[in-house]
Amino acid sequence: MKNKIVTSVLALLAIALVTTTITVSAQELHREKSLYRNIVVKQDGDRRCLVFAVKRGDQHQTCMSTRDPKLLVFPYVRMTLAGLLLNPKPKRVLMIGLGGGSMPTAITELVPTAHLDVVEIDDAVVRVARRFFDYKDTMRMRTYVSDGRVFVKRAALRKNSYDMIFLDAFTGDYIPEHMMTFEFLEEMKQILNEDGVLVANTFSTSALYDYESMTYEAVFGEFFNFKMPITANRVVIATRSGKLPEPEALKETATSLAPDLRAYGVDITTYPTFLETKVDWQTRNRRILTDQYSPANLLQGR
Repeated sequence: MKNKIVTSVLALLAIALVTTTITVSAQELHREKSLYRNIVVKQDGDRRCLVFAVKRGDQHQTCMSTRDPKLLVFPYVRMTLAGLLLNPKPKRVLMIGLGGGSMPTAITELVPTAHLDVVEIDDAVVRVARRFFDYKDTMRMRTYVSDGRVFVKRAALRKNSYDMIFLDAFTGDYIPEHMMTFEFLEEMKQILNEDGVLVANTFSTSALYDYESMTYEAVFGEFFNFKMPITANRVVIATRSGKLPEPEALKETATSLAPDLRAYGVDITTYPTFLETKVDWQTRNRRILTDQYSPANLLQGR
């Protein structure tokens, strides 16, 4: 019994030592409290991360390899590039949610003819992305500080339209409730071109999954539900027309895109296998999320 106690104590000390080492080795480069959240930038070796400190704990929004800046560190960020399988050469792209700016930068490099509008509600995030993550506006990429839904409404009034929309509007806890509803998805659908593609980064866990899935289905019909075992995120890929490419077409496009994507750490040839359309969510006693009914803050923790 005594030996077991000693062994347990030693194990706890070892864990404490490892935790301390990790904490000490991560250098804090920047901290500020914006109107929306606490923002921290940390450097651990050659990895630099943008962290949102929220109620559920620190959430890494973006990590960049300072040794290899092109590399997309997070699996879900790499997964969003699956949108290019449906349209490899979008001319007009809207991105809602900036983080450190790795995705819009990658798109401008991968699609030299694309013009991007990048929307971020928090001007502090924009400043941090520019200062610490090499993000910058170009002739083909402009950044707007605005609520994503407001921007979409104004785009519709101006008759602006896009070939592709990326929705990655995480606050740290989850996507804002007003950007998960039937009405908002309809608004985004209306500013997509006829062959336009929506790519949305969400989660594959919690009770919210069923409600969210039903809402996307109600607006877009059949969509690709892209999940991989390496992450708890899932990527919803939908089209305005409701038409999705056949598996063989996806594979052909993946093969043609593969050489350019290797530099970003993306093996896109593996993606078509995971693009599912079957319904894997419950519908009984579930409701579509609307502006009048969107209890996302209650459902996401269940």
